[in-house]
Amino acid sequence: MTRHQRLSVLDELFLHLEGPNTHMHVGGVAIFEGPPADYRDVLDTIERRLSEVPRFRQKLATVPFGLGRPVWVDDTHFNIEYHVRHTALPAPGNDEKFKALVSRIMSQQLDRTKPLWEMWYAEGLGGDRSALITKTHHCLVDGVSGADIMSVLLDLSPEQREVEHQRWVPDPEPSADALLVDAVRERITSPAEGIRTLQSALLDPAKLPNRVVEGARAVGAFLGGTLDFAPQSTLNQPIGPHRRFETVLVSLADIKRIKNHHGGTVNDVVLSVVAGGLRRLLKARGERVDALELRAMVPVSVRAEHEKGALGNRVASIWAPLPVSQPDPVVRLHMISERMSSLKEGGQAVGAQLLTTLGEYAPPTILAQASRLVARQRAYNLVVTNVPGPQIPLYSRGREMIEVYPVVPLSDNTTIGIALLSYNGQIGFGLLGDYDAAPDLGVLAEAIEKSIAELLETVD
Repeated sequence: MTRHQRLSVLDELFLHLEGPNTHMHVGGVAIFEGPPADYRDVLDTIERRLSEVPRFRQKLATVPFGLGRPVWVDDTHFNIEYHVRHTALPAPGNDEKFKALVSRIMSQQLDRTKPLWEMWYAEGLGGDRSALITKTHHCLVDGVSGADIMSVLLDLSPEQREVEHQRWVPDPEPSADALLVDAVRERITSPAEGIRTLQSALLDPAKLPNRVVEGARAVGAFLGGTLDFAPQSTLNQPIGPHRRFETVLVSLADIKRIKNHHGGTVNDVVLSVVAGGLRRLLKARGERVDALELRAMVPVSVRAEHEKGALGNRVASIWAPLPVSQPDPVVRLHMISERMSSLKEGGQAVGAQLLTTLGEYAPPTILAQASRLVARQRAYNLVVTNVPGPQIPLYSRGREMIEVYPVVPLSDNTTIGIALLSYNGQIGFGLLGDYDAAPDLGVLAEAIEKSIAELLETVD
């Protein structure tokens, strides 16, 4: 048994997906009301609570010759002031300057020789507000576990939760020889573990046929979506290293009113307004939308209840239709609801998870090759991810968090990504775009707002 926890196949895939222009960190932008806190107090609060998320003091160690997936090891030179940084907007602060700051932060890759996260405490936003801007490598955290960590670092009331300061003593970093021996031992024993799993299934022949049929059906559904090319669009072209950031803030109650009136789910309504926004954006670009149906990659959490709060990725994906050709917002919503219901019944997300599990038996070099194929994908036009967050107010050192926006990374040929997080009765849309290929990202933000307004007009 290895001493250190090894990355899962999906976690390692996010490492291989990273390149000079593709920054594989997820992010979050939290805005607080009230006078800014002292930076030293912010440092102290975060440092005390790192004991509840020890992975944030660990870094990656790679196995020599690529003979095993990387492992997490303690950073013996961990420095909290490197990871929690202090900045301020030039006066007078405003939303445009703040979004420019977020754009610059999200354009910088994380240093893989250190724990893969950063927080920026920003003052001077105007309106007596401050912000916490976070970015964490996707191999460390997905959207759902990220929401759980946010709850760890924040408080449930204005009264700050006291956490005893625990002196942290890191374990020594393993030598390259030790990492190599562990990886070889695991590779040798892993096939035997697979055989034992198969033997266990064969002991119950009554269950085996159902498992085979269900698994084949799910994998077929996923592969059917993956191998089918997404339509060509200006949304898909090579990207550069720099980013743009925009936000949309809407009422969760309004989205639920639309859902309750027209049917479907909250996520169906979200996809519908995104489709409406993209329709307006592409028409403004002069792109024909008459017969266009875009495809969104929608991550789906497969995190079990007992895994809540655990780090790492527990996600699968489904390919959601975005009928931008449909001008009627209600018809567009019904089209998406029907198709999404069909996709869920087809088990597409289960198939994606099963394929990832099969990857546990693939050598790391094969995973690296597979990641390059994924990076050149044409299976989807953009990512749209919707994460449920806490529906109660949260606080940091007595200051209420009033807005929060998530950030999803861009892949090699995907110029726009949309992430949503519901929090305390609101939904915050975080829009990330390539600086050169999506100079009109603000047009999309306004178009999403107009699409929501359109649907609200149809609600009694």
